[in-house]
Amino acid sequence: MSLTPGSRAAEPEYKPVPQDSSTISVYIDQLHIGKDGNEIIVDPIQWYEGKEAEVAFQEHEPDAGIDGPPDGYYIVNDDEQLTHYPLAKDAEVLMQIYDHSGNIEDLDIHWNEFISLAKFGEIFSQSDLIDLSQFPYHITIKNGQVVRIVQQYIP
Repeated sequence: MSLTPGSRAAEPEYKPVPQDSSTISVYIDQLHIGKDGNEIIVDPIQWYEGKEAEVAFQEHEPDAGIDGPPDGYYIVNDDEQLTHYPLAKDAEVLMQIYDHSGNIEDLDIHWNEFISLAKFGEIFSQSDLIDLSQFPYHITIKNGQVVRIVQQYIP
């Protein structure tokens, strides 16, 4: 994926997604939005940034020949088992970058842009310009269901 010069200029505004015991990092495998209920099927991952990423990188790739992860983050996915969660009908979705118009020139970062769950369902399956399934997400689970989805920006 290549980003426009405007996208790269926006990178310094990045702020890590706060983590707590109800938030996990995942890749989204499938998303089902329907009248009979919503479901999200995810592959849990371990997401590291900064110093934590350097430590995890050295632990998992000691012979890489470089001191740390090239982009300041590191993902560990030791177990690719999928997990199913119900998805709250009013789940909050925050995106960093997605296809707004179908034009590559319009791809730009909009930090934590709120979109509806229905809109997320529509754009998740479209991969012409940008494949949203290739991004990590941070999901918040309350009372056994996903109530928040935050796309993790990756450079």
